[in-house]
Amino acid sequence: MAKYTELAEDILAHVGGSENVDGLRHCVTRLRFNLKDESLADTEYLQQRDGVVTVVKAGGQYQVVIGNQVPDVYDEVVKVGHLPVGGDTAADTEDTAGPKGNWFDRFIDVVSNLFQPILGALAAAGTLKGITAILAAAGMPKTDSVYVVMNAIGDGLFQYLPIFLAVTAANKFKMSVYTALAIAGALVYPGLPQLLAAAKPFMGLTIQIPAGGYYSTVLPIILAIYVASKIEHFMKRHTHDNVKMFFVPMVTIFVTLWLTFLVVGPIANTASNAVGAFFVTVYNMSPILYGFAMGAGWQILVMFGLHWGIVPLIITQIATTGYSPLMAAAALPNFTQTGALTGVWVKTKEKKVKTGVIPAIISSIFGVTEPAIYGYSLPMKTPFIVSIISSGIVGAYLGYFKVLTYINGGLGIFMYPSYIGQNGSLTGVMHMIIGTILAIVLSFVGMMFVKVPKLYDKSVPATAGTTSSTQGTSAQVELQSETIKSPLAGKTVALADVADEVFASGAMGQGIAIDPSQGEIVAPTAGEVKILFPTKHAIGFVTENGAELLIHIGMNTVELNGQHFTAHVAQGDHVKAGQKLVSFDVAAIQAAGYPVVTPVIVTNSPQYVAIETTNEPTVTTASDLIFLKK
Repeated sequence: MAKYTELAEDILAHVGGSENVDGLRHCVTRLRFNLKDESLADTEYLQQRDGVVTVVKAGGQYQVVIGNQVPDVYDEVVKVGHLPVGGDTAADTEDTAGPKGNWFDRFIDVVSNLFQPILGALAAAGTLKGITAILAAAGMPKTDSVYVVMNAIGDGLFQYLPIFLAVTAANKFKMSVYTALAIAGALVYPGLPQLLAAAKPFMGLTIQIPAGGYYSTVLPIILAIYVASKIEHFMKRHTHDNVKMFFVPMVTIFVTLWLTFLVVGPIANTASNAVGAFFVTVYNMSPILYGFAMGAGWQILVMFGLHWGIVPLIITQIATTGYSPLMAAAALPNFTQTGALTGVWVKTKEKKVKTGVIPAIISSIFGVTEPAIYGYSLPMKTPFIVSIISSGIVGAYLGYFKVLTYINGGLGIFMYPSYIGQNGSLTGVMHMIIGTILAIVLSFVGMMFVKVPKLYDKSVPATAGTTSSTQGTSAQVELQSETIKSPLAGKTVALADVADEVFASGAMGQGIAIDPSQGEIVAPTAGEVKILFPTKHAIGFVTENGAELLIHIGMNTVELNGQHFTAHVAQGDHVKAGQKLVSFDVAAIQAAGYPVVTPVIVTNSPQYVAIETTNEPTVTTASDLIFLKK
């Protein structure tokens, strides 16, 4: 039983059970339930329950206040209640509860969330593919029944990856899983590209999809299910109950698939052709530049399905001339993933990452990078960037020596025979072996010089690259008396006057609030950004002397999902006094209907003999705000 299993089961039972939960999210201190019937919740019991600070009913939500452990308790509630992954459980809500911010961050968040539920199966399938490759390398004929079955076992998930992603995307975007599966089934219909290529145009209409179809692709199905969720939500609101059961999925499937085939397919084809033409032009100009561009870009091209602009060219070149100069630079990024994730394994303090990353490393050695990319390097960002840069350098090396591919062979450690020259020359093989070593070493060393982000355990500080931090946290240093400067400027407000009973009651700790005159939070002292909530509305900060602070910008601003907030630091960063942490648009937040009064709470208040706050009516970031006596 996990640490918070009993608490999670008790909370769920006393809010009326899973069947009474219409939606569940969490902010920095509390679980936010949308209950179908609040009368079924036993508020009195929950308020007295150990592990629960209090219960608040506000804004149509049933809020169970937990404190700093809320992310762990939330995860356990979702697990024991079998609630859909990704936040709200209501299928009709259009709130995806995803982080806002720049498009790249949002893209990574969506993709990594969709892959997390299937990560174990993905790593297992990748390892089985490697075993199958070993059987072939050991001399087992590909016509042997054992090989055929093993190949199906290892390759099935990757071949039909859109079907698996349809399930996780349906949960993420809150639509019917079975409708999503019907859409995915049509996209991976066997032989569809060949059938469409041979089909006659209807009234001048020709359907085009990528040459390889939608097998093993990621982005088309995610986009299709996102669009389908919008269509389904619309149809549910505008369809009579008597026909809703069949009419809503029928329209959703029909419209989504025609949009996908008529819009996504031609765009993908055009983009793929443009990619192919671009790289051929670059190679003719400079094999070195081509090698760098192809090496650095290959993983991204595969992610978007644009590699189909290159693959047919390589196959055609090998078939007509006996070799291709285009493949070598794209053959080694899997080994940069090997090196980068080995660096993560060496440096990470997270046990879950240290254990889980090993199968991903093994899969990458055999040329299967999906577990590595989608499970670890892409969500962490830094390893993915290191892998891209290293791949570009290795690609440039192979481009310089104009390494040629002679057959369409194996992946990973089984690819080297593909580079044996037509006259038996092993020069190409030698360069690929050197490139493999470079790929692993460059990416591994690169990870030694950068911070390894945290993926799961938000309580463990991220490791630094070339320097070790001497700054402590409350768990590492002896608590001391200290004076806390104000993290923002404005009018002071007594905590008891804050329009939130959890803060006003002192349940989260003692402190003071500030009605800001400008939208900027700075570090009140030197210390560590212990928690930076994804919506950026709350910061957990630990000073060098051990004080644990919660700076909560406004009331219920978690509902803004990060809109009007900009973070200038990352969770785990060590900062100097006065360093900018978060900026926010005061006027926009108020216009959206949310108060901006910001509590500054000492969450480890019981550890101090006395906590006093300033009597000044206004403060600046140079003002003394809270006085702590140990």
